[in-house]
Amino acid sequence: MPWHPIDLPSLQVGLLHTLLRQARPDDEVSEYHGSLSFAELLLERSGGHLRPGDYEAVGSDSIFHGLGDWVFSGVLYDDPDWGVARLGDYAAQRGISVDTASEMRVHAAEFIDRSATDVLADDPEVVGFTTTFMQNVPSLALAKELKRRRPGLVVVFGGSNCDGPMGHALHRNHPFVDHVVRGEGEYAFPALLRHLDDGTPPADVPGLCWWDGEVSRANTETRRTVAPADIPSPDYDQWQAALEASPVIEYVYPKLVVEGARGCWWGEKHHCTFCGLNGSAMAFRAKPGERLWSEVDRLVRRHRILDVVTVDNIIDMAYFKDFLPLAAESGWDLRMHYEVKSNLTREQIELLGRAGAVLLQPGIESLSSRVLDLMDKGVAGARNIRTLREFENHSITCTWNYLYGFPGETAEDYASVIEQLPALVHLQPPGGAHRIQLERFSPHFTDPGLGFGKRRPAEMYQHVYDLPEDELADLVYLFDTEDAGVGGATEAALKRAVAAWITGHPGSSLLMEDEDEGDSGSALSVHDRRHGMPHRTHRFTGWQAAALRRLEDGRTEPALHRLLTGDGHDVPAGALDEWLRHVLSLGLLFRDGRTYVALPTRELPVRIDRGPADDSVPAPQVAAG
Repeated sequence: MPWHPIDLPSLQVGLLHTLLRQARPDDEVSEYHGSLSFAELLLERSGGHLRPGDYEAVGSDSIFHGLGDWVFSGVLYDDPDWGVARLGDYAAQRGISVDTASEMRVHAAEFIDRSATDVLADDPEVVGFTTTFMQNVPSLALAKELKRRRPGLVVVFGGSNCDGPMGHALHRNHPFVDHVVRGEGEYAFPALLRHLDDGTPPADVPGLCWWDGEVSRANTETRRTVAPADIPSPDYDQWQAALEASPVIEYVYPKLVVEGARGCWWGEKHHCTFCGLNGSAMAFRAKPGERLWSEVDRLVRRHRILDVVTVDNIIDMAYFKDFLPLAAESGWDLRMHYEVKSNLTREQIELLGRAGAVLLQPGIESLSSRVLDLMDKGVAGARNIRTLREFENHSITCTWNYLYGFPGETAEDYASVIEQLPALVHLQPPGGAHRIQLERFSPHFTDPGLGFGKRRPAEMYQHVYDLPEDELADLVYLFDTEDAGVGGATEAALKRAVAAWITGHPGSSLLMEDEDEGDSGSALSVHDRRHGMPHRTHRFTGWQAAALRRLEDGRTEPALHRLLTGDGHDVPAGALDEWLRHVLSLGLLFRDGRTYVALPTRELPVRIDRGPADDSVPAPQVAAG
């Protein structure tokens, strides 16, 4: 159901389709792509005014305001005016626009009516909903209408919104939902279907919620995770047929979705304090690289689509030895998205580029080493700068957010970084600077002692659900809590500096070029064309040129001096310190504590202006380890 991205197939639906075909070959499986159908209806009923870009603005960009769920809340509660006044007050307090969502809400009832007719036309016995982020309310609205029309129909919910206590709360508050699968579905869903075949209570299906008369039962969840060998390859045939027959295809670039791994190997050792994405399934598991490549190759050949989105929360480092070389050698002109850890080597980033990775989410999150320590990220600010620079060198787009608001951080942790941000304008900026939100399953949530002792369901849920707060406390994923860390002048300065970075980036460059000096060695020219800084060319020779090259990997002053001496350079006493201070003042270095990193890039990729930052609509806070 909405608000799944309409340019992507549903991995969950695709996996379960293959699973059922293998486990129950006599069953007939039909898919309903409600997100696509809703986008079609909006396009039709608005005379082309409400386009897929508007769908994305409500469905993805407004996650932290609940607008997508609100569009369908009036249908769920049989009241067109339900939540309208509450949202109006909420939007006025925050200065956000809800005009597009309000236009869409007018069409929600017709969509649910049409969807129920389409789904029941296949005469199903079981209807399964997958729900993540803002798919809850539209799914509940359709489930309610399906059960009203056909009370004997079995309705099953699953997905990330059903993990842990959320699944039980969803079940016990909505009697028209027969079963909720909490956790991974590869083992649980076929087991449930066997009980439905036999007419027996599913009391032995781990994690399942079911009705025992009028009592909502929640079976104990299992610690057993689905083995990679038991994760099927998705079936996207029905999705592609639906998309190619849709007028929406004129507005989107279809992409394939693949899965190589589940869980997070970094989170198993050091769970990033703010991240709740893996829910109750942190254990890292990965398919062998050869198998993942065979799946990608099969899907690309079958669907003739070269854009590939991987949903892994973090790349399996073994893929640098098997999967990525296979992709690089394949000859396919792939355009892949991957989530990685930010402390990649130059060689690893180069391999990602050769393999077709054009968009990476490196989980940078901050450029302050102390704040990164508070997050338990396991990386330093200097290393994040190196990663941003190497993405430029290999024409890889990276997406990240600058997060703040961590318990224990101080204005001093930000002062040096904010002062240096203008020098970074040639590197890829974050989507914005955003205060962290309290997420269920994160260490910040599970351990109030980390600094967030007070919490309540996020205010946005007041215009989404008609439920008491104690039920919302189990049902929802996001929570409001007291602000921590920096605020006031420091917060404002960070936001201004990041907004300026975003604005100045498209026309900025800081390019380093080697020059052959014959017998005397090689020199370096650095062409500074950064927004807000004097346009000029700096030239370095001798040990100074060697020092700038060495600083591409980041060094302290003593380490740099040892390297230069070892290379045979005679660096006068005190000259290196003086030179470092000078080059730092020119904005050619970034200083992180005692470590200096060279900022000039070796390559100059094509830039696209992303426009000014909009702090009223924060980008999703996604962790990549």
